[in-house]
Amino acid sequence: MSRRLRLLFSALAMAALLWLLFAAAERALALAQRFLALPTWLQWTLGGILAIFAAAGLSVLWWLLRPRRKRRPMPAPDRGSLEQRIHQLRERGADTGVLTTELGELDRRRASARVYVALFGEISTGKSSLIRALAPHAQVASDARGGTTREVGHYDSQLPDGRTLVLADVPGSREAGGETHETMAREEALRAHAVIYLCAGDLNRGQGDELRWLADFGKPLLLVLNKADQWTSVEREQLLARLRQQSRGIANAVLAISAGGSERYQRLLADGSTESVERQRKPAIEPLLQALARLTAPGAEGLENLRENAVLAGLHQRTGTLETRTRAEEAERIVRKYARRAIVGALAAVAPGSDLVIQGVLATGLTRALAELYGVKVSDVQIDDFVQQARLTLRTGTSIVLAVAGNALKAFPGLGTLGGGVLHAFAYALIFDSMGRALAASLAERHTLDQLDAGARLKELLADTGSTRLRQLAALTVDAARERNSVDYSQRP
Repeated sequence: MSRRLRLLFSALAMAALLWLLFAAAERALALAQRFLALPTWLQWTLGGILAIFAAAGLSVLWWLLRPRRKRRPMPAPDRGSLEQRIHQLRERGADTGVLTTELGELDRRRASARVYVALFGEISTGKSSLIRALAPHAQVASDARGGTTREVGHYDSQLPDGRTLVLADVPGSREAGGETHETMAREEALRAHAVIYLCAGDLNRGQGDELRWLADFGKPLLLVLNKADQWTSVEREQLLARLRQQSRGIANAVLAISAGGSERYQRLLADGSTESVERQRKPAIEPLLQALARLTAPGAEGLENLRENAVLAGLHQRTGTLETRTRAEEAERIVRKYARRAIVGALAAVAPGSDLVIQGVLATGLTRALAELYGVKVSDVQIDDFVQQARLTLRTGTSIVLAVAGNALKAFPGLGTLGGGVLHAFAYALIFDSMGRALAASLAERHTLDQLDAGARLKELLADTGSTRLRQLAALTVDAARERNSVDYSQRP
């Protein structure tokens, strides 16, 4: 196109734009004149409506265009309180060796003053090939089937400026049957100063969840697209744009590399046949080296606070899980102890199952013990109210309890021949087991003595005819009955 023709088109475009602006201004003036001709009350009404619409439109526009807030790392407890919780768990018989070892590893890495970078991602994204490219002398296994890494490996690497890094090659996520390896990978990612998250295409839902999980712990993060040489430049830029959109506010940088490695292809021979050939692809990782240099520029000391916060936050979650499991196991022991005591007491009762007054002391003790276990402060009045409510529930459901107990004993050969006392004792075992389980579950979830919630759970458990629980209670009842009979027999003259 000639210069004169370009100038002509430019002039025409400018003239069209000016005409549009003039028409818009003329239309706006006409509307303003008509607006001013309206009654005052109508002017105020329309003006208010227009202001509301304008404010709503600006709010929506700001919501769409506002910059995303940087994700704040998950708050971590101070180390002293965490160590105290671990000590309390150890005193209660819990296995805290792994937690203590994790604290020791935290101190060891701080003392080493070395920067640790973890390679994280799904299987078959090229982590082992990238380790080989970053640390050429490392002996790293790789397998075309994927999922080669079964444990964490550490390799020394060097940046172009001469600084050294420790690269952690972790097991790939989303591996079939690899829950243990996935946990191992996540724990190592928390121990590292920074994380390289490797992908080989668009992020799926699982990968997005992993990125957000890492961001929740405040991990400095590079999202790296590997095998970039398999796309054209246009496709690669489009993919990078999508990855940047998916990781906004999460990744410090998004970049593309080719980690190299080996590839197989079929080569056509002169006689028309084909042969399988393996060749090595040259790595192209310069963008990653530059990004790593920027990300780790503060050094181990500058990145240590974020790393320690991530480790302590992860330990806080793991300690909480162990506390929950330990409390549940201890609650199980408490419920079983009181169920056995109720059986012994019921064997001498005249009308067990419908008369919870005889077992009132045990019900109060069970409630108090479980409340103390879960750290819930309860008054004597609250305990009495709960026991009274349980009595009402059992009074109305006595027939159900006895029916369940009778059917359970019939299901186990030889148990029904031990007499009606065993039936009543089994009913008491069912009552106290149900009450204890209902109360423990309610206390664990509500962190308070919620009588309505515990009562509802109690009704469900009383009607539960699950064979496993009934079989355990039946065995407990029979053992207690035989023990009592043997004691009675030995005391005879």
